[in-house]
Amino acid sequence: MKSLLRKPVSLFAFSCIVSIGTLLLYNIPFFRYVADNSNESTGGQVALMVSLAVIMLSLNFMMTCLTMYVMRTVGRILLAVFALINATAVYFILTYNVIIDATTIENVFNTRYSEASGFFSWPLWLTILGAGALPALFCLLQPVVLGKARQLALYCGCSLAIAVVTALANISQTLWVSQHDTELGGLLQPWSYLVNTCRIVSFSQDEQAEEIKLPDGRIADTEKAVVVLVIGESARKANFQLYGYGRNTNPLLSKQEGLKVYQATSCATYTTAGTKAILEPKDSESLYELLPNYAYRTGADVTWRTSNWGEPPIHIGEYLTNEALGEQYPGENVYYDGILLQGLRQRIESSPKNKVLIVLHTSTSHGPKYADKYPKEFEVYKPVAENVEEGQKNPGRLINAYDNTIRYTDFLLDSLINMLKSLDGWRSAMLFVSDHGESLGENKMFMHGLPMRLAPREQYEIPFLVWTSEGFRSYKPQESLPAVIDQHFVFHSVLNLLSIQSPAYNKDFDIFVSQ
Repeated sequence: MKSLLRKPVSLFAFSCIVSIGTLLLYNIPFFRYVADNSNESTGGQVALMVSLAVIMLSLNFMMTCLTMYVMRTVGRILLAVFALINATAVYFILTYNVIIDATTIENVFNTRYSEASGFFSWPLWLTILGAGALPALFCLLQPVVLGKARQLALYCGCSLAIAVVTALANISQTLWVSQHDTELGGLLQPWSYLVNTCRIVSFSQDEQAEEIKLPDGRIADTEKAVVVLVIGESARKANFQLYGYGRNTNPLLSKQEGLKVYQATSCATYTTAGTKAILEPKDSESLYELLPNYAYRTGADVTWRTSNWGEPPIHIGEYLTNEALGEQYPGENVYYDGILLQGLRQRIESSPKNKVLIVLHTSTSHGPKYADKYPKEFEVYKPVAENVEEGQKNPGRLINAYDNTIRYTDFLLDSLINMLKSLDGWRSAMLFVSDHGESLGENKMFMHGLPMRLAPREQYEIPFLVWTSEGFRSYKPQESLPAVIDQHFVFHSVLNLLSIQSPAYNKDFDIFVSQ
C-alpha cells in the first residue's frame, strides 16, 4: 500500500480501482437482492448480475474520471467522503435490513445526535475504518496522472457506450427492474443516498412554502373543554395488551372505564410523515394548515410539549421542549416523557380561554436504545437488550425492553386520564395515536422507516386510544365507521371536541357524532 501510494497511476487505472472497489465493498447487498428476487434460472441470474455489474462498473468509472479530472482536490475529497458514507450505509443495510431510500434519508436529516449516538458501536466503527477510511485514504493520497482532455472524452464515451449497449441487451429485464426499482435503488451505492438526498432537498424547498390555509372556522360555544392529543413514538399495536397481546403491558389502562380502543393504521412508517398525517385534514403531498396551527388561529389556547422532533411546521403561541420544561421543573428527569405531564393541570386551569388543545409529542418507544426510555422501576420484563444490535443476538431481550416502554406509556396515559378526571368544570378528552409502528426482529427487520408498500404490518399497525369525560361527546356506533381507521380521523374528531365549526371539517372522518 505504501509503495503504491508513492507511485503515480494513470486516471484510467485510478478510476478502475475505485469503481471495482465500490462494486465489491459496497454493493454485495444489491446483488444478493437480485439473486433472491429474480425469477430467472441460475444461468439467467448469473447473466443478469454480470450485466448489472458491467453497467455499474462503467458508470462508476465514468463518474470517477469526471470527478477527478474536473474537480481535482475537491474531487478527491468527495470520493473519500463517498467511501465513508458507503461503508456506513452498507453497515446499516446489513445490520438493520434497511434500504437507503428517500424515507431513510429524511430520517437521517431529522435525527438528533442524542438519537444517532444510540447506533454508535464497535462493529460500526470497525466497518467504517476497514471499508471506509482505508479506501478514503487511497482516494486522498494516491498520486494520479490526469492526462489530456481527449483521453478523458475517450474514457467517458467508451464507458457510457458500454453501459448503454449492456442495458439494451437486457431490455427484456426492464419490467422486472421497474417492479423492484425502490429496492434496487436503495441498495445501490453511492447512488442511493446521492439521488435521494437531491430528492429530499427538492422536497424541503417545496415545503418551505407557506402552508395552505384552511377556510376560516369559528368556535360555536363557550363550554370549557380541553383536549390532550398524545402522539406516540414507534408504539406498535402488536405489543399492547388492549389489542390482545399476551403480556400485561397495559395493567392500568385496561382498568380505565370508558377507554375506547380502535383498530388503526398509520399513513407512513417514519416520524415526519406520520406526525403530519395525524395533524392534517386529509392525505396530501401538499402542506395544509395543521391541527394545532388551525385551532390556534381559530381562537383556542394551544400548547405543544415535546421530547421528540421531526414534526412539520408548528405556528402557535407556546412550544416547549423537554429541556425547556426541565428548566421550569428542575427536579424532573428530562430524558423521560413524564416531564411532559409536569404542571399540566395548572396550565389547563390557568388558561384564559374556554377551549384548550394540548399536544404531547413523546419519544417513549423510539429505538435503538429502548431500555433508556423508561425509569428503572418500569423494567418489569428482564433481562433487556441495551440496544438493537444486542437484540439481534437476543430477540427476547429486545422485546423485553420494548415491552417495558409500553408499560411506561400505560402509566403516563393513565396518569393523564386521572388528572383530566379531576378537573372541575371542564369537559375533557385524551387521544393517543402513534406516528408509526416498529419492527422487533420479525423477518430480520428492526425499527421502522421502510416504504409503505414494502413495510411489514408491525411498522404500520398502531394503537388508537380515546377517552372522554362523561357526557362530553357521543361516539359513533362501530358499524358506522370503517373496520380500520387511519390517522386523519384525529383532525376532524378534535375539531368536534373543541366545537370548531369549519368548512374543513369532514364528518366521515370523525369518531364522534357531529354536533
